Amino acid sequence: MTATATPVRFQPTTSVRPPTFGRTVHAEWIKFWTVRSTVWTLVATVSVMVGISMLAAWGSTIEAVDAGSGPMNTAQLLSAGYQLAQLSVAVLGVLTISGEYSTGMIRSTLVAVPRRVPVLTAKALVLSGVVAGVSVVSMALSYVATMPWRGRLNATFDLTNPETLRMTVGLPLYLVAIALLAFAIGALVRHSAAALTAVIALLLVIENVLMIIPLRAVELISPFLPSTAGRRVLFDTEMLGATDVMTEGADLAPWLGYGVLLGWVLVLGALAAMMLRRRDA
Repeated sequence: MTATATPVRFQPTTSVRPPTFGRTVHAEWIKFWTVRSTVWTLVATVSVMVGISMLAAWGSTIEAVDAGSGPMNTAQLLSAGYQLAQLSVAVLGVLTISGEYSTGMIRSTLVAVPRRVPVLTAKALVLSGVVAGVSVVSMALSYVATMPWRGRLNATFDLTNPETLRMTVGLPLYLVAIALLAFAIGALVRHSAAALTAVIALLLVIENVLMIIPLRAVELISPFLPSTAGRRVLFDTEMLGATDVMTEGADLAPWLGYGVLLGWVLVLGALAAMMLRRRDA
């Protein structure tokens, strides 16, 4: 007589939760802060913005004494370091996505979250929030750091003034857009060095090269480059006028120029999402 074996049923002790968008964002937030480059680029962003604001305030006091200039808008001092800060956040934007391709971690990410577009969206959302927060913190520190010189400059900071409000709000918005632009290029290229080269060329090199080409077609195109158009939200009326005199192309309103920058971000981001769905990781 043989005994009949009773099958043993194992009950899982834990349940696997579906990868909702909220959990995807939380996972990307954790990954974002586990990379050393994140901290270094953010520290560089703060240091550059605060340091150049202090230098701009100190240098303006010398110019004010020599030229006898009038009052200065403090918002100009707060955004003085935007050119170097945009490079720092661009590096962060590229590394946020390209770093996973260089290590191969992107494969694990897409296995955990098979729907690829939410992964890209979650990364972009985390990047935007961090860059916006760091920009605001940098502006606050710059405001405090420039106090010793603002009295001599008779600098004012009136947020009820539309121009001052635009310049103040425009700085974090501009840096977020530049970070997302670099992020989209990084998602398209998938290689850190190549993506960084493309971003720097688009932000700095191409603009300067086009300025020395005396062709009408080039003059019409150059105002619509991402940095050229987007940074107009950071300029006061006097600076906008001086810039328009130097160029022969379209004179974009500040927020319209920022809209052009967002257009670049949306187009490149859509291409990155499409290629992510079609190409293998």
